[in-house]
Amino acid sequence: MALQASLPSAFLAAPTIAHASCPRQFKLRASAAAAASSASAGDGKVVTRKEPTTGAWKIEYSSEKPETPLLDTINYPVHMKNLSTTDLEQLSAELRAEIVHTVSKTGGHLSASLGVVELSVALHHVFDTPEDKIIWDVGHQAYPHKILTGRRSRMHTMRKTSGLAGFPKRDESAHDAFGVGHSSTSISAALGMAVARDLQGKKNHVISVIGDGAMTAGQAYEAMNNSGFLDSNMIVVLNDNKQVSLPTATLDGPSKPVGALSKALTKLQSSTKFRRLREAAKTITKQIGGSTHEVAAKVDEYARGMISASGSTLFEELGLYYIGPVDGHSLEDLVTIFEKVKSMPAPGPVLIHIVTEKGKGYPPAEAAADKMHGVVKFDPTTGKQFKTKSPTLSYTQYFAESLIREAEGDDKVVAIHAAMGGGTGLNYFQKRFPERCFDVGIAEQHAVTFAAGLAAEGMKPFCAIYSSFLQRGYDQVVHDVDLQRLPVRFAMDRAGLVGADGPTHCGAFDVTYMACLPNMVVMAPADEAELMHMVATANAIDDRPSCFRFPRGNGIGAVLPLNNRGTPIQVGKGRVLVSGNRVALLGYGTMVQACLKAAEALKEHDLFITVVDARFCKPLDTELIRELAAEHEILITAEEGSIGGFGSHVAHYLSLNGLLDGPLKLRSMFLPDRYIDHGAAEDQMEAAGLTPRHIAATVLSLCSACFDGIMGMDGLASGVHVVRWQNIPRCHDFHELLASFFGVLARSHIKNHDMTSCMACFDGIMGMDRLAYGVTWLSGRIFFLDYGVFSMWSPSQEDQAEDPRAG
Repeated sequence: MALQASLPSAFLAAPTIAHASCPRQFKLRASAAAAASSASAGDGKVVTRKEPTTGAWKIEYSSEKPETPLLDTINYPVHMKNLSTTDLEQLSAELRAEIVHTVSKTGGHLSASLGVVELSVALHHVFDTPEDKIIWDVGHQAYPHKILTGRRSRMHTMRKTSGLAGFPKRDESAHDAFGVGHSSTSISAALGMAVARDLQGKKNHVISVIGDGAMTAGQAYEAMNNSGFLDSNMIVVLNDNKQVSLPTATLDGPSKPVGALSKALTKLQSSTKFRRLREAAKTITKQIGGSTHEVAAKVDEYARGMISASGSTLFEELGLYYIGPVDGHSLEDLVTIFEKVKSMPAPGPVLIHIVTEKGKGYPPAEAAADKMHGVVKFDPTTGKQFKTKSPTLSYTQYFAESLIREAEGDDKVVAIHAAMGGGTGLNYFQKRFPERCFDVGIAEQHAVTFAAGLAAEGMKPFCAIYSSFLQRGYDQVVHDVDLQRLPVRFAMDRAGLVGADGPTHCGAFDVTYMACLPNMVVMAPADEAELMHMVATANAIDDRPSCFRFPRGNGIGAVLPLNNRGTPIQVGKGRVLVSGNRVALLGYGTMVQACLKAAEALKEHDLFITVVDARFCKPLDTELIRELAAEHEILITAEEGSIGGFGSHVAHYLSLNGLLDGPLKLRSMFLPDRYIDHGAAEDQMEAAGLTPRHIAATVLSLCSACFDGIMGMDGLASGVHVVRWQNIPRCHDFHELLASFFGVLARSHIKNHDMTSCMACFDGIMGMDRLAYGVTWLSGRIFFLDYGVFSMWSPSQEDQAEDPRAG
């Protein structure tokens, strides 16, 4: 295999492990106080051990890095092949300790990963990735998988800039068969891979791991329906952790689904003999007649239902062979079933229903109401999270509080979310108005049309969905809402860049895909107070759909409206925040704050510019835009969204009305036309070129008097870098940089540190439509453009003495 060929030879052979050297208990270094209190612990407190009576592993967590003697021998899944069941159990215990220790330092999705430790170990023990494909739905649970597939040494970089992604990612490892982040895609992807395998005559296995929450989305059932028809060999592992109320989690009834009888039946159902016997019986009954076949099928199902109320009807009707429920924390059971299913010659699609506990093995997670699903850094001993205190609440909380105030005064206000009550803040709304808040599961398509139905009957639905998740219900937004002009209100949380969660959760496209709809009102608040006003505005708009976006993170400390209830603002009207001349910054949403900071910085350079809060992308405040165009030389739009958004709408209006035919210079600043990787929010904004520094640099570059020799600098890129006279790079190198990056022609005879020659080099540069480097003058000061960094330099007397032009 390609990956193995590129690995060191030490990784290609399973390590030889003397089982006697892998004790059934291992030690973690403890604090001095803890060590002193445990005299029998020897050189450290025994924090992980196997209970002699129950055989279960017990872990006592501490802040010290765990000792993991068995895990230390596992670099890749190939190293797990010779391990016994007992060794696999020890490996799972060490892996669980490792995950808690790592995530306590980095933050991330903790409990989902803890719940699938045994599943991950069993899958990698039985199957052979990367040849066999494992697709982890959503990807919250992928940390054990990452550790076991060669990335353990980099887990401390997870979700950080240039570090490991928080989700499986194809370009991160060959073991990540499919990139994920959104819900309910794994069965579709697995089926596609299975069919591709069959068409190419390959024999590898394809496994989808999907949670009971993800099974609420229609795509999962569409995929299962198609898999039953195509009948390609594939395995669907349904990880049922009882975190979402749906049929697969409730049909077991009051009794526990896992027990000796259920275990025995599951093993029987997965056996080759039982499989062949059952298929033979179905073949015979088909030959006898359809009605008899139906009766036999019902009897078979009823018999299994009498023994174990597994509720397999739906899956079998869709054409999947159902096995379960299985104890998802029993390595013996998991390994046995996976090996038997793997050995079946032509099983078709198989669904293995396992029952797990989210947060398994870590008491603070098991006890928490949210099972510590997503966490910041925390104390592994207590589970207490180190949350940064902020004088303001999150935008999500301001939205929820404002919506509650609207609902208190209007009994037609209802709220809908797609299994994201905590994430959207509607858990607060539900506590106040439980009968008017609807969790539809991970089903954005249904959520949108459900809201449309409510609106059609006179209710006032607020559909709160993350910006990136609303993409999943876009056809419903167009066809069921906007086309019918139904007044559904979309609250699009996590708009713009989102930091550690990366591009799968980045809300980059909502302005573009919502503002192109003929009937949609599209808004974005500049701060938390404006958000409250826009909630009130959306509630007041009763003749068409509306939407407003707001970011992840906390408010800026704006003065809130009385009683936290906003006042409706005039639709399609912006506001001037700072009046100036020459330059107008037209900010949209969160970028208004960056524009204000840039304007403040530019005052030091005798530039006093206008800053406007656009408020609306649709309808645009065309009257205000006309005024700005007439009274300013330069108009710059700024938004934290993709190409085709607010700036495009402004440019379209100006061009249609001939306002770009004169001297007005228009520039649009938006997210670059690429996906920005996970990392710190400030690093992402820097990479996007949307910081106040970038805005100020763009203003300066447009205000500066460019050299006569520079040709076609319509697209002068932003960014100014301080360069002291003696630190200016050699002009020849500068010329070479231009030539290599932009394919332009420049004079080659340039003396070192000769600014006159450096300026002269521009005379020969041709076709520089998108020049990203250059030298300009402003107020007697020199600037060196270096794509993305801004500062100022004024020559000192010493510097002037070195100036070859001095005197």
